[in-house]
Amino acid sequence: MEYKVNFTWDDEASVWIAQSDDIPGLVLEGGSLDALIERVRFAAPELIELNKSPTINSLCFTVERHEKVFA
Repeated sequence: MEYKVNFTWDDEASVWIAQSDDIPGLVLEGGSLDALIERVRFAAPELIELNKSPTINSLCFTVERHEKVFA
């Protein structure tokens, strides 16, 4: 099964947030996108096992960052 994880930049808090509708309980944050991806790689399989979800075949990441443009 493929699990999707969304990474979003929170400009107000200056952190990246990882969330997944496919993996209940997966909500993590970090100052570095690379470090947060590594945390997700470790946390996701554990949460999938705890939730008794189908075995992980792949993780699909989406990344969003919205820049404020000042005129």
